[in-house]
Amino acid sequence: MAQHAKSTTPLTRMRFEVEGMDCPSCAGKIERVLGRLPGLANVQVNYAASKLTLDADNPDEQVEVITGKLSGLGFPGKLVKNGQPDVPTAPKAAHAHGDGHDHDHDHADGHAHDHGKSRGEAKKDESGHTHDLGDAKHWWQSKKGKIVLAELGLLCVAGLIGRVFPEYTSAAFITASVIGLLPFARQAFKLAISGLPFSIETLMVVAAVGALFIGEAVEAAVVIFLFSVGELLESVAATKARAGIKSLGTLMPTTALLLKDGKQTEVPAASLAPGDTILVRPGDRVPADGEVSNGTSAFNDAAITGESMPVQKTTGDQVFAGSINGASPVSIKVTSQASDNTIARIIRLVEEAQGSKAPMARFIDDFSKYYTPLAMLASALVIIIPPFAFGADWDTWIYRGLSLLLIACPCALVLSTPAAIASGLARGARLGLLLKGGAALETLGKLKTIAFDKTGTLTIGHPVVTDVIEIGGIRERILGVAAAIEAGSSHPIGKAIIDKATAENVTVPRADGGAALPGKGVAAVVDGAEAIVGSPRYCKDIGILSYGDLREASILEEEGKTVVAVSHDNKVLGLIAVRDEPRPDAKISISELKALGVETVMLTGDNPRTAKAIASDLGLAVQADLLPNQKLEAIGKLKEAGPVAMIGDGINDAPALATASVGIAMGGGTGVAIETADGALLKDRVGGVVEMVRLSRLTLANVRQNVTIALGLKAVFLVTSLMGATPLWMAILADTGATIIVTANALRLLSAKVE
Repeated sequence: MAQHAKSTTPLTRMRFEVEGMDCPSCAGKIERVLGRLPGLANVQVNYAASKLTLDADNPDEQVEVITGKLSGLGFPGKLVKNGQPDVPTAPKAAHAHGDGHDHDHDHADGHAHDHGKSRGEAKKDESGHTHDLGDAKHWWQSKKGKIVLAELGLLCVAGLIGRVFPEYTSAAFITASVIGLLPFARQAFKLAISGLPFSIETLMVVAAVGALFIGEAVEAAVVIFLFSVGELLESVAATKARAGIKSLGTLMPTTALLLKDGKQTEVPAASLAPGDTILVRPGDRVPADGEVSNGTSAFNDAAITGESMPVQKTTGDQVFAGSINGASPVSIKVTSQASDNTIARIIRLVEEAQGSKAPMARFIDDFSKYYTPLAMLASALVIIIPPFAFGADWDTWIYRGLSLLLIACPCALVLSTPAAIASGLARGARLGLLLKGGAALETLGKLKTIAFDKTGTLTIGHPVVTDVIEIGGIRERILGVAAAIEAGSSHPIGKAIIDKATAENVTVPRADGGAALPGKGVAAVVDGAEAIVGSPRYCKDIGILSYGDLREASILEEEGKTVVAVSHDNKVLGLIAVRDEPRPDAKISISELKALGVETVMLTGDNPRTAKAIASDLGLAVQADLLPNQKLEAIGKLKEAGPVAMIGDGINDAPALATASVGIAMGGGTGVAIETADGALLKDRVGGVVEMVRLSRLTLANVRQNVTIALGLKAVFLVTSLMGATPLWMAILADTGATIIVTANALRLLSAKVE
């Protein structure tokens, strides 16, 4: 990120959409050029998201200067107005048919296919050089594709002339080379006068001109053609990498059915505001985040959370923009603006994450700034020293020096890390694993310990009935009397009992005269007699619970459960135990983390007995009864042994999330926790932590492979060039080939298996 000198004038944040960036070198050029302009600061370019952000002291006047500089560099840009949504939307809203299918052809994977036609070719810039496919549907329709085809045509024509008129072979290939070289020479010149003399374009132009100078016109023409092919392939790969995130935006319908004054009105989805009520029919995509206000249906959240099975939702449950209503019509109360719905936030988070460089990427980026001029110096020394020092042939060593220059192109090396990081982040987003930066993704693969909060993280977050012990009554009667007494209760234990009775279709009798027994329980009149839901010790004290039954309750309490006794007409019917149970996948996830060599520990403010019982069931260490500041101390001690991740969901977890090497919030947690964390699990599954670690390790392995490929190929061809065994066309093909391999290897992460 480029920063200019500080100004006393207040700065305004500006954001631009920039066309044509397909590698970190493109972003670096823009940052360095704009960073030198007066009045601009904090210039930051995200090539993966095609975004430029900066601070300006006079934005109204500087817009034209900035866009002019961008166009001059070959990257046309336009200002994004404040409040303008960034999220692309599907061409049409999905509407239900009688057969339950919708216009967007939604399938089980939750994806929508956009069969819309191309809107045209990539926009031209004044340099005549674009860096991506733009809106072209096929590579040959893009500007770069047309350049490649034109240069191929020039080569063929030159070759044909050479066969028919051999005496004109050299002139034909010189002409083809000069014509093919013009766009790159113009670009190199513009970059040079902007303060970037050592660009990749400069390396290529110098090498091609040098080849023409020593009479190697055929090789010069081939070098220019192969360089163009490499540029095109980078664009194709960059477009494919961006498509993974941009496809999320197409999940959003453009229209919604607004319910107002008893009428249904089709309105633009972008016009919806919090408080509006909309109708979502079976097969429709949900056009906004909201809560179900009326109705019950199963929703396919696969595209947002990665959850493969439809989720049943009813009144009060949260629904995500972009999910598919699969069963019944429901009314939904909108809870967020279109620019801040789940899809928009996911895209924004991933774009910001791709824009923030991982430590390894920053190192390679800094290294490349010195690498290119050093490569040119080395090439010059190879050309000059042998003829001057040893009387060697000038043409031979000029040729070898030019080969070295072409091999030295840093494209593959510069692309090796950010391409893998961008693909890893995009893959994570598709799986409901959101990370806010490459640094977090990199650190996850190096973790020594993962610390978990208990409530809402390792557990489901609310108590459920685990045991019903029959003493003087049958199970149905115990639950029925308890549910009658607890009817209307907002207490977690009461709600757990009511939910259990409802789930088992228990007949609940009428209860009258309910009254709280402070510190002891609740009493009411059921079927004409007093009934109590109270603590076992209270029931023992009033003489209706035996010592043996109290012992039974104590055994359950030792398992971290809360136990109540249910009595009716001075007779104990039975015991009910409740506990905030571990998530279904928690135990196997902890086991998988251990298999990956990661230590696990529970840090909780809950009482030691309950915490130890849960930890024992799951198989991890535990520190209980911790205040927020004590969690911080625990994280600090764990960090002494190596990188630590903290997984939590509550406000009290926010400090620990911020202190840990990596903080991950459960998707159903509080906004404070999610904002503080370095990432979030949208699935609310502990298994998501395992998937994050695996994804990180796969990404780091991919980076190492890419760097090895980039440097290894250069080392091999460096030796062969100095030995005179590498022709110019093979030198540029080696660089292009390495770039292709590195990019293709990084794109493998888009389909990586981490589940």
